[in-house]
Amino acid sequence: QLQLVESGGNLVQAGGSLTLSCTSLGATLDEYVIAWFRQAPGQEREGVSCINPSSTLTDYANSVQGRFTISRDNAKNTVYLQMNDLKPEDTAVYYCAASIIYHSLRDYYNYWGQGTQVTVSS
Repeated sequence: QLQLVESGGNLVQAGGSLTLSCTSLGATLDEYVIAWFRQAPGQEREGVSCINPSSTLTDYANSVQGRFTISRDNAKNTVYLQMNDLKPEDTAVYYCAASIIYHSLRDYYNYWGQGTQVTVSS
């Protein structure tokens, strides 16, 4: 059973940067599409970015395009979300999710992590 573990969330000032990491237990990530979602209090979960197993296909939400970069290192069994120029509206719990099928940013992923909190202060 694939278990996802996120890390890297923190409190950061607006304009700052953070890198989130997603790794796994129970199975490796190299055959999975990995996506990052986020959910702010009182809001629906939103797809942020995703990447296919070979890193040849990525997608980004319009709200993070140009500021966030998704990447993966299958040798290290880790997917990263580099977040630059962070804004207060980026504040949310960030989740990584996995699926064999490429769902882009639709909420159809089979496996989910517990989330990591990102807080951006103004």
